[in-house]
Amino acid sequence: MPIGRDGWFESAKPIKVEGGIRARTQRGSIGSTWWSRRFIDILERLCDKGRLSRGRAYARKGQVLSIDLSPGLVDASVQGSRPRPYKVTIRIEAYGEERWTAIEEAIAAQAVHRAKLLAGEMPAEIEEVFAALGVDLFPRDLDMDCSCPDWGFPCKHLSAVLYLLAESFDDDPFLVLAWRGRSRERLLGSLADEPGAADPLRVEDVPFADRLADFYAPAATAHRPERRPSAPAPDLLLRVFPPPGDLARTLTPAYLRLGDS
Repeated sequence: MPIGRDGWFESAKPIKVEGGIRARTQRGSIGSTWWSRRFIDILERLCDKGRLSRGRAYARKGQVLSIDLSPGLVDASVQGSRPRPYKVTIRIEAYGEERWTAIEEAIAAQAVHRAKLLAGEMPAEIEEVFAALGVDLFPRDLDMDCSCPDWGFPCKHLSAVLYLLAESFDDDPFLVLAWRGRSRERLLGSLADEPGAADPLRVEDVPFADRLADFYAPAATAHRPERRPSAPAPDLLLRVFPPPGDLARTLTPAYLRLGDS
């Protein structure tokens, strides 16, 4: 059995858990949306791939007992090989009120971003909005800790929580923003009430009573006067409906007079 950093002997197999949080993705990559994959890409760049692989196995077995996300903090409990579950903590910077006000104003200034967020979608360009203000949407590094005795970093318990966190971002992209310090309700409430953000899909409703004065006015304007059909040429009827045979001499004067009228 391997020896941990505190000198304790550990069993190679974790204690089986009933009712733990189990990753939906049992094979291949975890994370299906651009925002969860972005988080996974950061993890795989920062962390040891072997330990991340063992963490995926833990996540798929359901060894994680609980995950609690709050501004700047994730607390989790993971069942390992010992009777007492390990405590996992992951910290990032949560932005303050002044910074979030600037972020919300920048989002509101982009009508498409604002409309997508109000519709429950996460626009891919939102990272650029954060970057333009000198802040990050996704963390560049993570302050992480686990109560287990494993030597490596991150341990498999931390890795399991990170993968399940990414999968939770699939279900609710606003958790990414909540981790940075802004809940879904606060963000959408601010965007919905933003005075300078005009809705690009809104059509001004003019009361019918205000339209009565010109409701029956003709469509012609001073710039496009109404065109009236001009009178046909005097001999047009003769060309279109020529009189039959001997009647031509008799009817021609009548046709000409009709065309002049």
